[in-house]
Amino acid sequence: MITLEIPADKKVYFTSDHHFGAPTREKSLPREALFLKWLNAIEKDAGALFIVGDLFDFWFEYKKVVPKGFVRILGKLAQMRDNGLPIYFFVGNHDLWMEDYFEEELDIPVFHEPKVFKIFDKTVFIGHGDGLGPGDKGYKRMKKVFTNKFSKWLFRWLHPDIGVRLAEYLSVKNKLISGDDDAKYLGEENEWLILYANKKVNEQFADYFIFGHRHLPMTLPLKNNPSALYINLGDWIQYFTFGVLNPLNFELNSFSQADLSDPFLPKPNHGG
Repeated sequence: MITLEIPADKKVYFTSDHHFGAPTREKSLPREALFLKWLNAIEKDAGALFIVGDLFDFWFEYKKVVPKGFVRILGKLAQMRDNGLPIYFFVGNHDLWMEDYFEEELDIPVFHEPKVFKIFDKTVFIGHGDGLGPGDKGYKRMKKVFTNKFSKWLFRWLHPDIGVRLAEYLSVKNKLISGDDDAKYLGEENEWLILYANKKVNEQFADYFIFGHRHLPMTLPLKNNPSALYINLGDWIQYFTFGVLNPLNFELNSFSQADLSDPFLPKPNHGG
């Protein structure tokens, strides 16, 4: 367990599933600009920031090369970190191949597995969520292949111009970037991350189980322990949602300054 000492007048922020770079650079830029506005907005009272996976739609680190782009976001995160803000990054299924670039260049720890934190005397279980819970065996097999050292070694032999372009193409083709399919509530008995949290809370209690991956903003008490809360952070494609933890409670909020003139940015739908 990692204990964070956060001043009582500060807040801890959580965000996930931005998928920057998709479906094209041009359509990604308005969302990137919005995220930068959000980072500027939270900077004044943030005591820590958790990025819970899929910041990019694709990320691969060659020995001497990282994907082109995202310089303003990376620069802003570097500036926030240089100013003393603790930032933690959890790898998602679209940035599985992240290694040490964030740690060496930005001084941001990178986690490949869920971790438990102690924040404001609350126990917080955090993970992207991919591959957890029952079912989804096809993805779990695919993840083993993609994270295999030999597979990564083979991919590195592709020239970056070819490898990155191929991976970006496959990433968009294999994911509905709109989030529509992900953002459909399946019912508590069929939501596999809720099933995972309900099982986990019996083994390892946490006040909050915080995940991304599903693209659907959700907060609900766990059936096996109603004092524990399951949270899904939503996304920055349709909902523009983020989590806020303060000494009293956890809130799931939406950033309201979205420029929805771009047809790629559908109006958030928070209906039941």
